[in-house]
Amino acid sequence: MPNANRVTVGAAIAQFLENCGVKAAFGVISIHNMPILDAFGERGNIRFVMARGEAGATNMADAYARTTGGLGVTVTSTGTAAGNAAGSMVEAITAGTPLLHITGQIDSPYLDQNLGFIHEANHQLEMLQAVSKAAFRVRTPETALGTVKRAVQIAMTAPTGPVSIEIPIDVQAALIDMPADLNPLPVAPLVPSEAALDELANRLAQAKRPLLWLGGGARQAGEQVQRLVKLGFGVVTSTQGRGVIPEDHPACLGSFTAAKPVENLYQTVDALLVVGSRLRSNETLKYALKLPVTRYRIDADPQADGRAYTTDYFVSGDATLALKGLADRLEGRLSVDPGFIDDLQRTRDAALAKLRDDVGPYTRLIDTLQSVVGTSFNWVRDVTLSNSIWGNRLPCLHEPKAGVHALGGGIGLGLAMGVGASVGAAVTGSGKKTFTLAGDGGFILNLGELATAVQEQADMLIILMNDQSYGVIKNIQDAVYGGRKHYVQLHTPDYALLTQSMGLGHAKVTNLDQLEGAIKQGLAVKGPFIVEIDMLSVGGFNTKFAGPPVKAATEKAGA
Repeated sequence: MPNANRVTVGAAIAQFLENCGVKAAFGVISIHNMPILDAFGERGNIRFVMARGEAGATNMADAYARTTGGLGVTVTSTGTAAGNAAGSMVEAITAGTPLLHITGQIDSPYLDQNLGFIHEANHQLEMLQAVSKAAFRVRTPETALGTVKRAVQIAMTAPTGPVSIEIPIDVQAALIDMPADLNPLPVAPLVPSEAALDELANRLAQAKRPLLWLGGGARQAGEQVQRLVKLGFGVVTSTQGRGVIPEDHPACLGSFTAAKPVENLYQTVDALLVVGSRLRSNETLKYALKLPVTRYRIDADPQADGRAYTTDYFVSGDATLALKGLADRLEGRLSVDPGFIDDLQRTRDAALAKLRDDVGPYTRLIDTLQSVVGTSFNWVRDVTLSNSIWGNRLPCLHEPKAGVHALGGGIGLGLAMGVGASVGAAVTGSGKKTFTLAGDGGFILNLGELATAVQEQADMLIILMNDQSYGVIKNIQDAVYGGRKHYVQLHTPDYALLTQSMGLGHAKVTNLDQLEGAIKQGLAVKGPFIVEIDMLSVGGFNTKFAGPPVKAATEKAGA
């Protein structure tokens, strides 16, 4: 008679992940991860999404984590399969996503012997270390759970990021005594120094026009940001920091970080406080954006001090704790210029007007989307021409978990990320619709995940911008390569036939008069739906986006 107190390592890991609050995981089943996935299936408490590839599965887990605020989990096989996930791990580490990548490994007796064992990959652990915040190999059944616990703790500790763990197949299947403690390890926030907060507050108390620059590290700090805004601070956000404060708030510039009117406003700001942002190259004109002269910074990573831009004073600590400490210390001490917020609103209006002029006919698409999304939705974007021009700034986001974008710059992630966000909304019961903006070039890269979307009935409306080419690359060729067009024209499927074969809805827009009806048709569907915008019929934008903007050679950097 089997001993009820003996379980496989795979079963112990499954129960531990349940105790971590994981409600969905993503991956591809294989002979080298079956003990774990068999436990998922038998226990029935974690929804396992069967992606068509490991890259897509990891993107799904990434978006799930970003939109739910929890731990993302992807399960892959070893060797080639783990390698397939590597690019998506780069995206997760770029975004600082708390993600656990569990990959199988071949049987322990044959490890590291270069025997040509099926699914073997020499130096796999070193590969995983290169694309992860940390990477571990489990060597014995007795140490498996402790290693997984530590991996989750590291992934969830700020600055958060993806952690990989190899578990040999024989270890996964081994029987162990049911662990007495299956709870996750505590995740302690980095407490900022009281003396450092005193000093920073004393400096900020002198400011008349203080501005917060919020990045992804400030996504949990919305309440404290609101307190500082009530004291007179304005706000600008990175792409990753969108929605920390609702973007229609009068004090919010949104993510128009490098727009010329905003750069001009910076020159009137007498104190810029950067919180949880790396001041990335494409949001600072390759670090040549002229920021306010006086700059302060809060970051969980002490090495952020002085990175990209010099800092007048730096506080290392958790963003929420640090901003709470500042708000407590600044109550009643600020005397802000009464015209500052009015200036900020005029600046945003000017930046928005320029954007709408750049977008040209597609303002109608933006306005239609804005009218239907409401305030509670997921906004997932692939790297595509449309997103670079307008998707990173519009529609208006109202909370920080709404926005998902491929920050690493790799195309083709949007479809899978949309699936992950949709599954997250389903298992948490948020009721959010997921809107996914993609271009035809990137969309076809992971087209197999469209089958995953249908199988999972992912509640997502895909806005597919189809110009049958790599639009950004064509613009770069016009700007830099004398208009010579090489390797940019794309054969694209007939999406009406493709979607029919897969069993999902589709509407094609060749004239923007058809747009509202197509989107309403998509919204009426519970599950995936594609609204394809035929850009060759509708026309182009009024501007040509040719890669991340840079400072004109005649302008002084002032950084």
